[in-house]
Amino acid sequence: MEEKKEGCVEPATEPLTDANVYKQGGFRTLKLSDFRGKWIVLCFYPGDFTFV
Repeated sequence: MEEKKEGCVEPATEPLTDANVYKQGGFRTLKLSDFRGKWIVLCFYPGDFTFV
């Protein structure tokens, strides 16, 4: 059996260019290039929307 590395996800191999977001009652894809020249804050919540 393969030994697992610390953590539960694999590291990204490419830069983040877009993200799936929940906005105004639905999911959509947001392109980070739309915010070029502006400050943004990305927050990640593991387990969010899992309804556990």
